Formats: sequence, structure tokens, C-alpha cells
Amino acid sequence: MTYSFALRFAGPLLLAGVVSAGACGGAARTTAPPPPPAPDASPSAALSPRTAATALAALEDGNARFMLGRPRHPHEHASFRHRLVGEQKPFATILGCSDSRVPPELLFDEGLGDLFVIRVAGNIVGTDVAASIEYAVDHLKTPLLVVLGHENCGAVTAALHHFHGKMAENAEPPEIMSLLGHIEPGLHHDDPSRPFSEQLHLAVEDNVRHSVKDLLAVQDIRTAVASGRVAVVGAVYDLASGQVRFLSDDLVNPTGTAEEPHEPAAGQRH
Repeated sequence: MTYSFALRFAGPLLLAGVVSAGACGGAARTTAPPPPPAPDASPSAALSPRTAATALAALEDGNARFMLGRPRHPHEHASFRHRLVGEQKPFATILGCSDSRVPPELLFDEGLGDLFVIRVAGNIVGTDVAASIEYAVDHLKTPLLVVLGHENCGAVTAALHHFHGKMAENAEPPEIMSLLGHIEPGLHHDDPSRPFSEQLHLAVEDNVRHSVKDLLAVQDIRTAVASGRVAVVGAVYDLASGQVRFLSDDLVNPTGTAEEPHEPAAGQRH
């Protein structure tokens, strides 16, 4: 964005310089046209993953590059952008939080056309969100669906405070209170004597699992999972380390064994 912004304003200045040089008697130089855009030569420019396993591996690899500070920024070149004008074939659908620190394309080092992303505070599943995901599953044929939560989520924090009676019913506008109402049923209401940071860590995972369960309650998505066309997995992003931790025990098998999300027994959570 900065590069194109600079060019927009540098262009008239450069042109003015050429005209000025000609007016002073000097021959205006004809600059050569810019070279044609080079093809996106990054490894991710190859065929996109078309199975849940390869899609998950691609996301894990991309996140590893992001964590190490070695992103490849694939599929950002103009030549690739032009290829996407007529169609899109994303290899994964991501339901994530609206938090400005959690942009999936950056966390997974992916580019234009790679991910179909739906973002809403608290990564909750409402009617519009479910419809968007159904579109991705039914029409774009994405083989993998990821519910991406993150540590220190403000929406989950508020829901936890409200559940423990630390927030008045009218503390926030009705729309925000309604959003918190989507989150609270998924909380396992851990012992409030735990340190709040530990409660919040567990609540973030609870919320991801609850959204996975809500997605599996949608008929079209449940049918796609049962037929092996799509797999669903939860994940949590750590703001400090940059790591996306996939909740592998919650992976809904793409071969059709769509089990309920795993609920750890009391005393086994960490």
C-alpha cells in the first residue's frame, strides 16, 4: 500500500521534472517501460492443497515461517492477482476473531486467494457466519475448516467476567451482551479460585470447541464432514510466541467419523 501510494504522488513530480528539463533546452529522456511482472515463484505458487491433510500441513508450515520471522509472502504479485479475477480456489476456510492482532493471512503466511476468512469478535457461529461457511464448503469446496481463537481474547474475557457476576447486565450495549451470550454456554465454568489467567486460557479453548460444535450442528456442514469432503479443527493463537496451536484432539476426521469435540475429564485439563 505504501509503495503504490508513493508512486501515485511521485508520478506527477517526475513528469514535471521531465517537462521542466525540456523547457530548459535539454532533451527529455524517454524512460523504458517497466518490465512485465514476474510470475510468483514462491513455493506456495504451486497447486493449492486440495485435501484436509495437505491443507493443514500448509497452514502449519506457513505458521512456522511466520514464527521464525521468515515469511515468503506468497501470491501477492500483480501477475497472481490478475489470475484471480475470474475465480477463487481457497484451500482452507478460517473462522477467526476480529482482533487486529490475529490476521489469518499473516499468521499462516498465505496470500491472495489462499484462505476464505470469516472474522467476528469471539469467533462465534451466528446465522451469517454459518451461511458464509456453508458457501465456502458447498461452492468453493475448501477441504479444511479451522476455528481460530486466540489467547487473551477480549470477548471471552468479558464473557467470563459476566458469568462470574463481575459485569452488570447493562454494562455493555445489547448487541455486545448478545455476543457474550453466544460464548457463555460453551464455557465449562472452571473453579473461580483458579488464577484468572488460567481460567481465561481454558475459556479460550472452551470457546473454540463450542464453535466447532455449533458448526457441526449446521446440516450442510455436518453432511460435508460425514461424506469426507471437509474436516474441521480448532486452533488457538498465542499472541506472544506467534504460534498457532491446533487442538488435534478436536480434529473431525475427514473420512466421515464426525465425533463430538473431545471434552477432557475433570482434573485432566492443563
